[in-house]
Amino acid sequence: QVHLVETGGGLVQPGGSLRLSCAASGINIGDYTMVWARQASGKEREWVATILTDNSFSHAASLEGRFLVSRDNAKNTVFLQMNNLKPEDTAVYYCRTIDGIWGQGTQVTVSS
Repeated sequence: QVHLVETGGGLVQPGGSLRLSCAASGINIGDYTMVWARQASGKEREWVATILTDNSFSHAASLEGRFLVSRDNAKNTVFLQMNNLKPEDTAVYYCRTIDGIWGQGTQVTVSS
């Protein structure tokens, strides 16, 4: 059975940083394109970043280069480094496999 578990969320002040982790079990994460998405309260879920099996990646243009997706296949984990966080980054952050297996999400709150 496949599980994805996101961790690393929390409360951070504007301008701060967080590093989210998405740990997988039941699959070899190195065989999968992985995606980060987020959903703010009352809004639709939106795409944040994608990392392919060859470690090439892309990020939503709206993030203005503040986020960086990476992976460590030896740890079976994908990461999302988030810098210069803004209140509008407040959301539940999810990881998923390209074929639609989702984690439970981790809450990120950016507030002073």
